[in-house]
Amino acid sequence: MQVRFKGKTVVVTGAGSGIGRAVALGYAAEGADAVLVDRNRAGADETASLIQASGGSCSAWTADLGKPEDIAALFAGIKERCGRADILINNAGISAFKSIWELEVEDWDEVLNSNLRGTFLCSRAAALLMKENGGGGSIVNMASTRAFMSEPSSEAYAASKGGILSLTHALALSLGGEGIRVNSVSPGWIETGSTAKLSEADHKQHPAGRVGRPEDVVRACFYLTDPDNDFVTGTNVTVDGGMTRKMIYID
Repeated sequence: MQVRFKGKTVVVTGAGSGIGRAVALGYAAEGADAVLVDRNRAGADETASLIQASGGSCSAWTADLGKPEDIAALFAGIKERCGRADILINNAGISAFKSIWELEVEDWDEVLNSNLRGTFLCSRAAALLMKENGGGGSIVNMASTRAFMSEPSSEAYAASKGGILSLTHALALSLGGEGIRVNSVSPGWIETGSTAKLSEADHKQHPAGRVGRPEDVVRACFYLTDPDNDFVTGTNVTVDGGMTRKMIYID
């Protein structure tokens, strides 16, 4: 077992499924104490069981990141239990794909409050904990290729992810003096379920020749949070197999 993050406390939001679960499993396998946050407690507990079965260290927490009071309680609990937070992966996110004629203000607010405001509040709370422990640390915000390319009915989601890109470089400048690095990852098509259902065309439309896997995002997070890469901050890493660089022509 590699242990490049041994002794580190890594907070992963949205750890109950998909990319977040893969990220949490990855850090735990590398020796970190994983703090698993999800609004679905059953999902967080399942991730915890997987980590513990492999001999890893973790704890499961419930929080709705659209609620500031949940975030405050979460980090107060993390401070009490762990005493520190070395790495924060802001992965949790929701979407509301509705026609612009049907998207309600409540839908917009729910997505932006959870995805963008939640990312800011978690980052600030984690950064304060890092600062109290002498400074230093790393934050990775999960954006999306939908931040710079879109499809119909994605206004709320795209706006939240575009905001995360801007928030990332703003935080990097504000927190640099504390030795805290802030970066983002923009995943493209990452298949979190069975790849058996994917067609050959699904894979071939990617210059890399395949649809993405959660492990691709995990490795990007490892790179951005590795202390050896302390000259990398305020940037975004796109993990999409080259999809957003491909010209599309209609016959």
